[in-house]
Amino acid sequence: MAASAARAPGVVADPGPGRLTAPNVILREPAVRGMPSAAAQEVRVLTASFAPGDRTVFHSHRSPVTVYVLEGHFTLEIEGRTPIVIGPGQAYVEPPGVLHTGYNRSTSDRLRVVIFSVSEPETPFLDRAGS
Repeated sequence: MAASAARAPGVVADPGPGRLTAPNVILREPAVRGMPSAAAQEVRVLTASFAPGDRTVFHSHRSPVTVYVLEGHFTLEIEGRTPIVIGPGQAYVEPPGVLHTGYNRSTSDRLRVVIFSVSEPETPFLDRAGS
C-alpha cells in the first residue's frame, strides 16, 4: 500500500527537506477586561498608512485593539498618560474605553501599521470622543 493512500483526506504531505520555521512572539499580554462575551466574535485585521504628520481622530475602542508597526514610528497619546512610541516590529495593546489618538510625528517618513481586534459582530471599530 502506498504511503499516500494511508493519509487522511485534507492532510498535507511532508514537504521534504528544508528549514522549518516557527512564528516569533512579538507581544503577549493578558486581556483582563473588555473582551467581548457574545457567543459570536468577529476578528478584524486592518491596515493603516500615515503620511508624515498624519493622525487618527481622538477616540476609544470597546474591546482591546493591538497595533503592530510595519514601518515608521507610531506615537500613541493616551489621555492622562505619557506618550508611547512604537517602532518597526513592535506592538502595543490599546486598552478598551480609554481615549487616545495615534500620530506619525515624523516630518519625512511614512508610517504603516497592522491593527488587530476582536469584537462582537457589527460593533463599531472606534467611538469618536464626544460622540
